[in-house]
Amino acid sequence: MNWKNIAALTLAASLLSGCSVASRLVYHIDINQGNYVAQEDVSMLRIGMTKQQVEYVLGTPMLVQPEYPNVWYYIYYHKPGHNTPIQKDLILTFNQDNQLSRMSGDFKASPDFNQPLQQ
Repeated sequence: MNWKNIAALTLAASLLSGCSVASRLVYHIDINQGNYVAQEDVSMLRIGMTKQQVEYVLGTPMLVQPEYPNVWYYIYYHKPGHNTPIQKDLILTFNQDNQLSRMSGDFKASPDFNQPLQQ
């Protein structure tokens, strides 16, 4: 092997090994989609709240299926540039009188959730 081949081989090896390092140096934007919901806001929810009251506290839901208008989905997806994505879901169910009857998902209900608001 002559010195040109050794230099070319060394250069190629260093360029290939630098690809993984270079991809970490490139800026990747954060991607946010859906409804950002804070635990403090979820803690304000109470059984028996109307849809209008819930919308005032949390904002418009991300998804309401036409076949199931009494189930609201608040979905938040966050993908930091180089880190693992995070998804948080909150599912609210209303009864036939359009009053909040149940919640599920990634948020904790407050201890007062089962105590209706005083009218």
